[in-house]
Amino acid sequence: GVDLGVKTLAALSDGTVFDNPRLLKRAHRKLGKAQKTLSRRNEGSNRWKEAELHLQRVHTHIASQRRDGLNKLTTMLTKTYSHISIEDLNVSGMVRNHSLAQAISDCGFRELRRQLEYKTARTGAKLHVVNRWYPSSKTCSNCGTVKAKLSLNERTYVCDACGLGIDRDLNAAININVAGSAPETLNARGGDARHGRHAPAAQTPVKREPSNARQGV
Repeated sequence: GVDLGVKTLAALSDGTVFDNPRLLKRAHRKLGKAQKTLSRRNEGSNRWKEAELHLQRVHTHIASQRRDGLNKLTTMLTKTYSHISIEDLNVSGMVRNHSLAQAISDCGFRELRRQLEYKTARTGAKLHVVNRWYPSSKTCSNCGTVKAKLSLNERTYVCDACGLGIDRDLNAAININVAGSAPETLNARGGDARHGRHAPAAQTPVKREPSNARQGV
């Protein structure tokens, strides 16, 4: 199970975490300087064209770094695991949140899914896409109780029913793994996935290094 997010790019149901490199934020000063230089040039002049080219090169470098990072992540996933479950994220809807739009775009969720789709086809791994409406973050991975509300700043999931306390992203990843293993969950090329009642609860795993044996995540 792979839970994608802004704070942590990918949290796996086995406890492995991949930090978000936040490439746009890291390049904020360089981008700002390039944009400021461009704005001071007379549009259409040779110096303006040079400044525009420099700005394009900065954006191209950021995009290349993002693709390289996603390529390494998706290659590891498809070579390590035989079954991979992700959520069908509504990226277009997510970027409508203006306060998070840039951060979400910087993650490259669409590119990550695209790479997973063709790489799983190459390796023979199965990609399961869970319904975007499935409450993976709000559901307790131990007892299946669903919270009515869960704010974004609550980084630890605490279940009011069974008392489970677990990292929010890990909890979601475990639920995605369980939902993805359900027989009614469709593969990546099967259209919209759907999920019925919550499957039997999964045990909270201990973080470990991926082994040579391929497994589900």
